Amino acid sequence: MANDDGSYTIWFGPKAPKGKGGNWVQTMPGKGWNTLLRLYGPLQPWFDKTWKPGDFELVK
Repeated sequence: MANDDGSYTIWFGPKAPKGKGGNWVQTMPGKGWNTLLRLYGPLQPWFDKTWKPGDFELVK
């Protein structure tokens, strides 16, 4: 589900935050994980490196 500004927040953790299950990726406690971003039909800013995805932010 998109945020009001059109961006997306994706939640990572062993349990889904209340009301955020649609944008949640389950992780296993004590295990590592990695992320892969796949873009279909990226626009020119991706190729000329003027756009990049935001960094991960810790939310408690």
